[in-house]
Amino acid sequence: RRDRVIDYVAQRYGRERVAQIATHGTMAAKAVVRDVGRVLGHPYPFVDRIAKLIPFKPGVAISLEQALEQEDELQRLYQDDEEVRYLIDLAKKLEGLARSVGKHAGGVVIAPAELTDFSPLYCEPDSDSTITQFDKDDVEAIGLVKFDFLGLRTLTIIDWALEAINAQRSTSQQPPLDINRIALTDEPTFALLKRCQTTAIFQLESRGMKELIRRLQPDRFEDIIALVALFRPGPLQSGMVDDFIDRKHGRAQVEYPHPELEPILEPTYGVILYQEQVMQIAQVLAGYSLGAADLLRRAMGKKKPEEMAKQRSIFVQGATARGVDADLATFIFDLMEKFAGYGFNRSHSAAYALLSYQTAWLKAHYPAAFMAAVLSSDMDTTDKVVISVDECRSMGLSLQPPSINHSAYRFTADAERSIRYGLGAIKGVGESAIEHILSVRDQSGTFQDVLDLCRRVDLRRINRRVLEALIRSGACDELGRSRAVLMAQLPEALALAEQAARSVDQLDIFGVSAEPLTLSPVEVSEWDDTTRLSAEKQTLGLYLSGHPLDAYRDELQRFTTGSLAELLKMQQRSERQVVTAGLVLDVRVRQMQRGGRTAFITVGDDNVRMDVRVSGELYEQIKPLLKGEAPILVIKGKLSYDDFTQSQRLTAEQIHDINTAREHRAQRLRLCLEASQFTNGLLAELSAVLQPHRPGPCPVYIDYRRPGAQAEFMLDDAWRIRPSDALLSQLRQCLGTEHVRVDYRQ
Repeated sequence: RRDRVIDYVAQRYGRERVAQIATHGTMAAKAVVRDVGRVLGHPYPFVDRIAKLIPFKPGVAISLEQALEQEDELQRLYQDDEEVRYLIDLAKKLEGLARSVGKHAGGVVIAPAELTDFSPLYCEPDSDSTITQFDKDDVEAIGLVKFDFLGLRTLTIIDWALEAINAQRSTSQQPPLDINRIALTDEPTFALLKRCQTTAIFQLESRGMKELIRRLQPDRFEDIIALVALFRPGPLQSGMVDDFIDRKHGRAQVEYPHPELEPILEPTYGVILYQEQVMQIAQVLAGYSLGAADLLRRAMGKKKPEEMAKQRSIFVQGATARGVDADLATFIFDLMEKFAGYGFNRSHSAAYALLSYQTAWLKAHYPAAFMAAVLSSDMDTTDKVVISVDECRSMGLSLQPPSINHSAYRFTADAERSIRYGLGAIKGVGESAIEHILSVRDQSGTFQDVLDLCRRVDLRRINRRVLEALIRSGACDELGRSRAVLMAQLPEALALAEQAARSVDQLDIFGVSAEPLTLSPVEVSEWDDTTRLSAEKQTLGLYLSGHPLDAYRDELQRFTTGSLAELLKMQQRSERQVVTAGLVLDVRVRQMQRGGRTAFITVGDDNVRMDVRVSGELYEQIKPLLKGEAPILVIKGKLSYDDFTQSQRLTAEQIHDINTAREHRAQRLRLCLEASQFTNGLLAELSAVLQPHRPGPCPVYIDYRRPGAQAEFMLDDAWRIRPSDALLSQLRQCLGTEHVRVDYRQ
């Protein structure tokens, strides 16, 4: 509701004095090449090729001149191709010019008189709101004050969580929860923080912050304020953080430069951490007014030598006039100057710390309602949903699948420890379609089957693509026997629903209403696990009803030294050789300073994940394995303890896909045949199944059994096979799962 706050400010101070600040989009190197190329009429591939040759570095604006110096291929085209040279020369003349005007989301200027006395204004198309034509730097240069109205997603999360909690409390006649009245000394909240379970906690969820929390072990609200201020490059690099933590835990003595500074520095164990402390010290020791103390704070932040010399003289004179020794006053000023560069605004830190505490409190006391709100706020970002789902599972919260009859648009807390998946998180459905379905459900009750769904909704708003996405996600599971059946019935259900819509309220020529419509029975095979999970991944962004590794767990136990979860739980710090397996979730390739590349592959299993370091040489070998949808890798490497992340780290030595790993480690393929099965027809079928997978390294053994006797024999070496997923699946369909087994070397 940021717009409402900005509108209030405009009403309060006068619309002629308040405006948002303009932003100017400029014609940077890539953009100007594309614009000029389009105007000159060049084909898109021609222009796109040139634009993609311009290097990209995050946070660094590279000019066309620099691009020509850095990129040899671009330099060659510029020299050899007259059209390219003309395009780039023209683009150079336009580079850096303002291309478009926009509105800063939160930047607002409040003028002492009418804004037209200070700045030209601009009115956005189709809007009656004005913005300054000057951007943020120009607005400040002419002497106006900028205000930044931050819109924090966390406030929405808290609001949604409270809405769910108070709805639940009202049913049990409990008074509504007021988040602003919770105690700031809650033990469960601080216990959660000390355990570093801060995923989804405002400002405290990054890996580096978790490490700082682990060291600090906050046990009072002041410590959370300090955390926000300490977790910045200046304090981390200056040694201030180590000093602060050592003093808190009694490993270093808390000292105050002067007795009068104890009340000011006591909350931070004698360390000057906040800008307000600098101002207070100047007031107490040297008699500064509040305005003069603020000027001192600014001077220290900007580090202007002449201004600092002037302020040093004023401070020392003021302190000595109050009975402070001149040398001590100089020492304190130097101390203030040193820490002022790292000082943080305490009021800002306290406001953020309050939100951090409130979100931690909600997570500790109402975990399902809080995590449902977090998931709802991230519905449009699949990667964040996956992280939050993992966190829910690690917290012991159950995640119920989406349901056409029970889900809301957002994620909701089904019970104290249960969350229902929100329909809004299903890809390919859309907000208006879901709102229509929910409206129909609210008006006329739950849906009985897929035909009932198709008949009751407006098929102009809910098309076949939307219904297929709902079925693939599992949201329609209660409407039919299986997802495969629902998908097979859908075309007929749509046709019958359209037929019913045409004949609505009509009677036949005999005055008798039409017979009720029913779906024809269908016989189709249920989707296998791979198909079902793949459909969930496409529509939900994650695997909900299972995991691709589930089919391999028994097998992997026989040739790995431990699952990812087991390896991560190890407390051992010494390096050791391990073999594990995981599903590929992410691949990052980093260019190293000394040349060469290193890849980091994130592999996962259920709700745990681990980064695997892969050398550039090994990465080039395994790149083909990383293509396709979420491959499963078996990794042999060295496991060691990373002191920075406080967790295990794996450096890969060998990586194989599941089929190759099985080939390397399989000792034999064992097929169990009962006497009742042993027929010429079965043998012919087995021969046909095995034939495409020859030759291979794995021998095939037959366990023959009949009442009172059994025998084992090995097929000829010519029948050695490659024990792939495809072969094992065919054999299990032919003989039954319990009659097919791969034995592995120890």
